[in-house]
Formats: sequence, structure tokens, C-alpha cells
Amino acid sequence: MLPMLLEIFSTILATLTALLPICNPLFAVSVLPGLTANLSADERARQVKRACYYMAAILITFLLAGALIMDFFSISIPGLRIAGGLVVAYIGFTMLFPSDTGSLPDAAQEEAAHKRDISFTPLAMPSLSGPGSIAVVISLSSGVHGHTNGLPVLLGYLSVSIGIVITAWIAWLTLRASTRLYRFLGENGINAISRIMGFLLICVGVQFLINGVGDLLHDPAYMPKSTGQVEHPVA
Repeated sequence: MLPMLLEIFSTILATLTALLPICNPLFAVSVLPGLTANLSADERARQVKRACYYMAAILITFLLAGALIMDFFSISIPGLRIAGGLVVAYIGFTMLFPSDTGSLPDAAQEEAAHKRDISFTPLAMPSLSGPGSIAVVISLSSGVHGHTNGLPVLLGYLSVSIGIVITAWIAWLTLRASTRLYRFLGENGINAISRIMGFLLICVGVQFLINGVGDLLHDPAYMPKSTGQVEHPVA
């Protein structure tokens, strides 16, 4: 019983550490003042809570549908991990070395400024649950489906779902305190923390690549078969 509880806790922690840097609620903190400038404090709080609900629902949906997506498109687990690692590492590099074009594209900012409901887009998608988060969740789904975490499938999905819900809860706490947090950290502080998270994302992406290549090298379907014959030297 104790080893299974430890495995559940390890899976929840792994989900949290993999998702939190890439969801990066501090990024949403930096864009939230501009997106909610025409909203009251109560309406902004409702939008933030709804966005976190949407975030959890999106990620859990892709978690449950991950195996079906892989089977439908004939995607192997090594291929998914390598592709997910490339996506996560790319997002990490963009966070570590940000461009000067702004936190959101100009068209997205202009559209959001005239929208009353910004909870689903651009707040939940793509700010909190973008392509990188979805790639991570599908990769976690492949691990659960392949029993790589040592848990039964149902417990594995439940553990990852709990990790997603905790991540959404942390995002809600961060966004709820966005005004005070932005005032305390300032633009430079938020940029510094985003760069640190970007570096962590690069590490996560590289680890995904290592795991994917390792799985590929140990997969007999992709490796040449050995004949098992040993040549004896001629005397």
C-alpha cells in the first residue's frame, strides 16, 4: 500500500513540476491588466476563476484523449516524447530569450480589449493551456497508458488529473493576486522569473528528448534485429 501511495504522490508531483513552468501563470499576470482594463474587480475575479476551470478542463480532456489521438494518427510513444520535447524546449527558449514584440500578438490584444469574456481565449487558451501544455499532457497520457509510472491505468489518470487541478489552483491563486503581485515584482521581476521558468522548460524538454531517444533505442520495432550468429575467426 505504501509503495503505491508513494508512486501516486510522485506522479502528482511530476505532473505539477512539468506543467507549472510551461503554464507560467506569471505570463498571464503580465497581460491580465491590459485584458481586463474595462472590467470591474468582481468581473475580473469571475473571469480568472472561469479561465482556470477552462484550463483544467482542456488539459484533462487531452489527458483522457491522448491515447486515442496517438492510436488514430499512429504516433509512437518515442515519437510523441521527442516531438513534445522539441515543442517544450522551443517555448522555453522563447521565454529565456523573449522578443520585443510584446507578450501577446497585437491582433490578439486588440481583439481581447473589445471582448467582454476573455476567460476562454486568450486567458485559458493559449495563455494558460497552450500547445506546450497540451504536448506535456499527451506525453503524460502515454506514460500512464504504457504503465511507465508503475500504477494501474485508472490510478495513473487520476494522479495526473489531480496534478492538473493543483496546477490550475496555483494559477488561480496567482491571477487572483495579480494586481498586488505585479505591483510587488514589477515588470523586471516578472521577466526575471519568466526567464528562470524558461530555463526549467528547456531542461524539461531536453529530458523529454532523452527519454524519447532512450525508448527508441530500446524499441525492437525500430532497431535492426540481431541474427544471433557469432563468427569464429579462421585459424
